[in-house]
Amino acid sequence: GPDGIRHWSGGSVALGQCMLRATPESLDERQPLANEDGSFVLVMDGRVDNADELRRELLGRGAVLRDRTDAELVLRAYEAWGDECPPRIDGDFAFVVWDARRRAAFCVRDRFGQKPFHYHWDGTTLVFASDVHAILELPWVPQVLNEGMVAEFLGYEWISLDETFWDGVLRLPQAHRMTVDARGPRLARYWEPDLEARLPCRTDEEYAEHYRTLLFDAVRRMSRTIGPLACEVSGGLDSSALLSVAEHLRRDGKLLAPSLDAYTLAFTDDSAANELEYARAAGEHLGIPVHEIEPAHKPLEWYRDRAKRLRTLPSYPNGVMGLTIRESASRRGSRALIVGVGGDEWLAGSRCHYADAIGAGNWRVVAEALLTDRRELGARQAIWGLLRTGCLPLLPSAVLRPVRQLRARRRETQADRDSWLSPAMMRELRRRRRGVPTDRGGRAGTFAQDRQMRTLASPFLAQARDLEEAMAAEARIELRRPYFKRTLVEFAFATPEWIRVRGRSDKRLHRVAMRGYLPERVRARETKAEFVITYLRHLPELDAEISASIAPDAIAALRDAIGDHSRRDSPEWNLWTLFGCDALTKAGGV
Repeated sequence: GPDGIRHWSGGSVALGQCMLRATPESLDERQPLANEDGSFVLVMDGRVDNADELRRELLGRGAVLRDRTDAELVLRAYEAWGDECPPRIDGDFAFVVWDARRRAAFCVRDRFGQKPFHYHWDGTTLVFASDVHAILELPWVPQVLNEGMVAEFLGYEWISLDETFWDGVLRLPQAHRMTVDARGPRLARYWEPDLEARLPCRTDEEYAEHYRTLLFDAVRRMSRTIGPLACEVSGGLDSSALLSVAEHLRRDGKLLAPSLDAYTLAFTDDSAANELEYARAAGEHLGIPVHEIEPAHKPLEWYRDRAKRLRTLPSYPNGVMGLTIRESASRRGSRALIVGVGGDEWLAGSRCHYADAIGAGNWRVVAEALLTDRRELGARQAIWGLLRTGCLPLLPSAVLRPVRQLRARRRETQADRDSWLSPAMMRELRRRRRGVPTDRGGRAGTFAQDRQMRTLASPFLAQARDLEEAMAAEARIELRRPYFKRTLVEFAFATPEWIRVRGRSDKRLHRVAMRGYLPERVRARETKAEFVITYLRHLPELDAEISASIAPDAIAALRDAIGDHSRRDSPEWNLWTLFGCDALTKAGGV
């Protein structure tokens, strides 16, 4: 954070915090924050989105609040409920309370891992930090490369939820709390979606109205900031909807920010990536300007320097491209940026709605979905879809288990055959596969919920959020992702899959809810931009950097395969990951 560093120490405990003041309340915040007798001391990176409700609940219990800061609320919540306080706090946060009475550190990460939390425990000492490099700076922390994580990234197969590129430096998983005392770390999950929850909705319109209410509430709560609330608008359905909701809140005097700014990337030299017509349409529909910003294109040396400083993978070009928006918003006084990440995860549907509808005996939904698919996709594809995603998954598990195991082995065999990993790396990847629970993410409730639980537990998405968060923080911007609001995720789990997808249309519920809030060309859009250009621009540099020294034949094969959509992996991603791992290992001297 750019707004000052403060420290606290007592005996064998030292705490520090770098402040990023992003809310009006944070202007009065001073951390580390202790209670009156110093028995509890808090350090936190984050924001409390249910601050008003939490404040009322604490005051009702007789708590004395010294100010209106979020840090004070979290500290008093720990005083009131101890280890059971995390479920009562909504928002994006990572925090630690040093509990001198128990001589224990109580560590918490938010439900979706929006704020990073890394730690190292050597049997006697706990070290924790937002960033890996802060831990590796300490002389007693060994700097040993975790080759298993390198194998995961190079093999395009993310498995670990808690490891980093360095042995012994771990990530606290999302929705977990950790208590560390003389007995060592003890982790426990404190939240997961209720798979039995049901909504009081019957018709599509009732679902859409309920969803719209939740979306407006999520954006309103996340709009609390001291400068203009910045919105990233790609021109896609998800980000454009967030801009529209924010603007309607502003007009109604409900936006918790003094003003609203909108930004979009201008890929004027590449038609596949250019979304300006849609972003402009959204701005014109709302009557507000959308700032058109050139995408960032950094030289390879910039990435190598980043790997050296942060001691982690130096992000990817299609992630770095938005850095100019974050920097522009920061220069204009913004400290918070609303982004549409999460729309694909929680608004899109899948064809497993057939199996769920048949399993529930809802034959009306099956008939309506089949008629829609026949009209929009053709009779043959509609019947095949019903059989494959409706009937086949409902066969007895004794029949399906060997089929699934055979398919899994075939996928792994094909992946191993196509892999460019060395034999040693391949063995490590196979070892890691064997350690993954077969029910990771859970197999409970409906087929749709099974898919959603796997999304929730995705190691790839967890890694992507960490990289994105670190880059935004360097630009002095706090990212806010309304589609990852707890209420919206829980809504997704409680919503039948057939509400989300019909015929050719996915995100159907979202489209219905946004009728009138978006121009029709945006609301009905089914295309997506392709940002492979951000990788292609680096190919000449990559040739000079890695082709001569690292597996030149494999590099050439990957380069030739860019644009081949039949592959299970992304050749451009693999090329870049190789460069990133090379930059990381050289930066670490290993």
